[in-house]
Amino acid sequence: MPTKETKLLCEGVWKIYPESIENDFRNLGSNPSNEIVQQFLASHNAICAVQDASISIKSGEVFVIMGLSGSGKSTLVRCLSRLIETSMGDIQLDGKDLLNISKHDLVNVRRHKFGMVFQHFALLPFRTVLGNVAFPLEVQGVDKAEREVRARAMIELVGLDGREEYYPRELSGGQQQRVGIARSLAVEPELWFLDEPFSALDPLIRREMQEEFLRLQSMLNKTIVFITHDFDEAIRLADRIAIMKDGMIIQVSTPGDLVLNPADEYVAEFTKHVVRAKVLKVKDIMRASPSNATHGDTSIDGNLTIEDAASILRTADGPMPVRGEGDAIIGHVHWDDIIDVLVE
Repeated sequence: MPTKETKLLCEGVWKIYPESIENDFRNLGSNPSNEIVQQFLASHNAICAVQDASISIKSGEVFVIMGLSGSGKSTLVRCLSRLIETSMGDIQLDGKDLLNISKHDLVNVRRHKFGMVFQHFALLPFRTVLGNVAFPLEVQGVDKAEREVRARAMIELVGLDGREEYYPRELSGGQQQRVGIARSLAVEPELWFLDEPFSALDPLIRREMQEEFLRLQSMLNKTIVFITHDFDEAIRLADRIAIMKDGMIIQVSTPGDLVLNPADEYVAEFTKHVVRAKVLKVKDIMRASPSNATHGDTSIDGNLTIEDAASILRTADGPMPVRGEGDAIIGHVHWDDIIDVLVE
């Protein structure tokens, strides 16, 4: 199967503070050893917010970066979006060098290709919902009639139609976050950055916004970089997850693989209290089918969670074939396999 094209590529990215010593840091070379880096940081009384980070984000995927406070996840995303400059490394957007483009081209990338949503809504208090959502289009120079048409479409998309003339103070926290989402989508971004967008919301509203996010993604199929420190949120939203610690990327994998094969004790700690049946999918636990196996008409989707698959497998007469991409049979699963996960 062909893989999805790479949308954003990050290789060997570092970010150190203070920024005044970055030129000295670059003189260490493109791949300094950990010992040399630690000696440099100690001698300059410096800190390393991101250390040698490399990730590849595919077109159309939801890529979640998570870690505890201070792990470097927000700094890494600000490097990827060039809100701050990297100390060292390479970043490519659609195969093109993002770090060496002109200021004019960078402004165009931010205006036309990037959408951003942050934890703090940053709505303009003296503009209505319509005015807030249309604002980035106004910055682009789009004429008033067109920008209001597009803004109204985004407002309807996030379920706020009828509130176009409300001001932010007249909205709930969840509604304000929807305005922020609509505003970021108004420019029709190719790459969508979301930095803990739901963490300030109450639990019920947060759950509602996660469902809204999944609904929007099913319709729009954006390439998304999503930051969170909540593993339950990450496994619900992500195609793949990168876990960070002390500025380093510890593991990048699917939610199921993180649960089944944590790279170290730090990753295992994140997944320890996860209900495995909600995370693992049928394809994560299926067995390989013998080359001479025959299959009837009944099969099960490999992307179903174990929780959702349980009721189907419970009444099966025997092993059930598992469907993958294009409905191809990729293995088979037993009821006993489901039981093993349910009882952990």
